Amino acid sequence: MLPSQALLPTVVFAVTALQALASDTFMAAVYEHAVILPHATEEPVSPSDALALMNKNMDVLEGAIKEAAQQGAHIIVTPEDGIYGWRFTRESIYPYLEDIPDPVMNWTPCTDPSRFGPAPVQERLSCMARNNSIYVVANIGDKKPCDSSDPSCPRDGRYQYNTDVVFDAQGKLVARYHKYNLFLGENQFNYPKEPEAVTFETPFGKFGIFTCFDILFYEPAVVLVSKMQVDTVLFPTAWMNVLPFLTAIEFHSAWAMGMRVNVLAANTHNTSMEMTGSGIYAPAGARTYSYNMKTEDGHLLIAELDAHPRLSPASPPAVSWNSYALSVERFSQNDHEFTGIIFEDLFTFTELTKPGGNLTVCQKNLCCHLSYKMAEKRDDEVYVLGAFDGLHVIEGQYYLQICSLLKCPSTNLSTCGQPVEMAQTKFEMFSLSGTFGTSYVFPEVLYSGVQLAPGEFEVMGHPCVRQTSVVKKPL
Repeated sequence: MLPSQALLPTVVFAVTALQALASDTFMAAVYEHAVILPHATEEPVSPSDALALMNKNMDVLEGAIKEAAQQGAHIIVTPEDGIYGWRFTRESIYPYLEDIPDPVMNWTPCTDPSRFGPAPVQERLSCMARNNSIYVVANIGDKKPCDSSDPSCPRDGRYQYNTDVVFDAQGKLVARYHKYNLFLGENQFNYPKEPEAVTFETPFGKFGIFTCFDILFYEPAVVLVSKMQVDTVLFPTAWMNVLPFLTAIEFHSAWAMGMRVNVLAANTHNTSMEMTGSGIYAPAGARTYSYNMKTEDGHLLIAELDAHPRLSPASPPAVSWNSYALSVERFSQNDHEFTGIIFEDLFTFTELTKPGGNLTVCQKNLCCHLSYKMAEKRDDEVYVLGAFDGLHVIEGQYYLQICSLLKCPSTNLSTCGQPVEMAQTKFEMFSLSGTFGTSYVFPEVLYSGVQLAPGEFEVMGHPCVRQTSVVKKPL
C-alpha cells in the first residue's frame, strides 16, 4: 500500500480533471420526429415484425443523433412514442416492450447486450450514444413480471410502463423513468405505485426527466425542480396542441420560465392529430423552437444553454407572484362581464370595450388585473380578459388558475374561448397580473400565427407580465 503522502497528488489531479470537465454551458438538441406508425390491430404482431417497425423509426432517429453530435451537441432528446408510435391495446403493445433494468446495475447494452435478456432496442440506442459520444434520451416500453403475491398485479401477470431511458456518452444506462400521469387512452400501460423523481448528474449540470402529461401535475414535475433542484428537465412528449393555453411551445416555454430551469422538449410530429411544437427553452425565454402544421417533416433543433441557469445572470430572479396583485386596488368592474368555455372549463370574461384602460375580473380566489393600450381599437376584433380558478377534469384532474388576455374568433361573444390563431390588433402597452395561490406561475405571450414573443415581454420583480416595447406583431 502506498503511503498517504503519495496519494495526495493523485487525488488533487483527479479533482482538477473533474473541474476541467465541468462546463458552464452545453449544447442541447431535440428532434421532432414524424413517427412511422404500426397498423392498427388488437392482435399482437410477432417480435420480429415489432422490431422491424422500431428499427425503421430508429433509423431516422440515428440520423438525427449523428447530425446533432457532428454539430457539437452533448445531449439529444427524442419524442414520446418516437420508436413505436401508438394505436395499441395492452396486448398488442407487448411485443414492443423490453425489460429495462435499474440504472444502478451499471449496464452498457452496446458492449454487453444479453446481460438482462434480449434487448435489441436498448442495445441500439446505447450504441448510438456510444458511437457518437452523446447523451441519448428516448421513450420506449418497459415490462416487469408480477404474481399473485402482489395484490396490484394485473391479470396477465406483468406491469407495462411508458418509459424514458437515458444513455450517457459511453452508452451506459444512467436513467430510467416510468410515466406516472397517464393520458386518457393510455390503457396499454400501468402507472408506478409511487411517482418517481429521476435525476442524474453530468459534467454540464443536474438533469431530471418526466413525460408529456406529467408536466401538468405537482408530482413529479414541480417536486423534481423545487425539491431535487435540477438544472435541466428532459421532456419527451406527444403533445396535441389545444389553443389558447396548451399550445406546446407556449406552455413549455412558460414552464421553463416559471420554474427557472432549462426544458428540452421533443414532440412527435403528426399534423392530423395536432402534434407539433418542440423547443429548447431557458428561464429567460426560448433559445430555439419549431411549430409546423404545414408539412409532415421531422426537425432537429440545437442551441446552447447555461449548465446552471439559476446562477446565470441572464436568468430572471425568483418572484412572489401574488405579492404585487394582492397590493393592487381592484380596478373598476366592467359592465360587460360574462362566461365562456375554454377546453371545457368555465371562464369569467370581461370585454376590452375601450382602446385602453384598467380592468379586473375575478373568479373564486383569483383576481386578474390588466392595464392596456391598443394602437388602434378595431371594430372587427374583440379581446377579453379572462379568469379561471378551478379543477380541470376532462382528460385527468388537475387544478388550474389562469389569467388571460385573449382574442375571440369573432365579434360574437359566444365564440370567446374557441381556438384562434390569427389576429390584427397591436398593443402599445399591456400589464397582466393575478392573485395566484402558488409560487410558480407560467407566463407567456403568443403572437398571431402561433409565434412566441421572446424578449418583448418580461416578468417584473413586483411582479406581473409586462410588455417591454411596442409589440411588432398582433397578439
